[in-house]
Amino acid sequence: MDKWRIWLLLIICNLFWAGNYVFGKYVIAEMTPLWITFSRWSLALLLLLPIARYMEKTAGSTVKKDWLLLLGMGVLGVIGYNLVLYSALEYTTATNAALVSALNPGVIVMFSVVLLRERVSSLQTLGFIASLSGALIVLTHGDFTRVLQAQFNLGDLLMLAAVLIWTLYSLIGRKLSTPPITATAVSAGIAVLLMAPFAAAQGIDTGKIGPLAVTGIFYMVIFPSVGSFVFWNISVRAVGASKVGVFLNLIPVFTAIISGLLGETITGAQVLGGLLVFCGVYLTTGMLERGLGPGKL
Repeated sequence: MDKWRIWLLLIICNLFWAGNYVFGKYVIAEMTPLWITFSRWSLALLLLLPIARYMEKTAGSTVKKDWLLLLGMGVLGVIGYNLVLYSALEYTTATNAALVSALNPGVIVMFSVVLLRERVSSLQTLGFIASLSGALIVLTHGDFTRVLQAQFNLGDLLMLAAVLIWTLYSLIGRKLSTPPITATAVSAGIAVLLMAPFAAAQGIDTGKIGPLAVTGIFYMVIFPSVGSFVFWNISVRAVGASKVGVFLNLIPVFTAIISGLLGETITGAQVLGGLLVFCGVYLTTGMLERGLGPGKL
């Protein structure tokens, strides 16, 4: 696939995910994390299944061969990550949650090097250090003494757990034989089946769900659930987890822009952290251009 197409997919993918943080902050006020995740992915399946069947026509034997990996993706990427993310949004801002997620690339690379033996250049390393530094500024609100005092917001700590969960999900996706759209659909289907009894037991008061929450759920279904997950899996398969991971740093940049337009106050620490994150993306993108050269990835 052409290099610019992969880059475009990754930019759009992360723009959609940025909206998930912003809408999630509003929806969590009217629905529980479990019901947000369950309703979002139940509806997303209605789109993912026909898309997968039309575009990939995957043999059942391939899916059967990957069933354990797909189960892991469903538990980690669909259930675990989303439950922790929406729980985090109960305690922290959308911008802060997205900025903490900037830790993802560094963690993905660390696991990729250890478990998948992927190579990392010095320029990549410099980019990751810049990104991690930016995330630390956000976590501490610019006061690094908080690291020694262990003074962190609960929502930010939950986002750290989400980072680890997403890393494992990404590495599992690299090992699949199942095509990416089918993998997303099947793992989502497994997750919905696992969540169904718990969602039924918890119940939901539909009378308390307003138009904004409904709009938010439909946004999550169409864009982050279908668009982002499909684009992400295509990109991971094409270039590897470590190279794709750095583009996750665009999420906090997009989230801060959207949140600012909606009236959320953006602090100096968030701006500085976001700039460092952006520099990390720039450095790693430069490495990709020189290392891969013109043409295709």
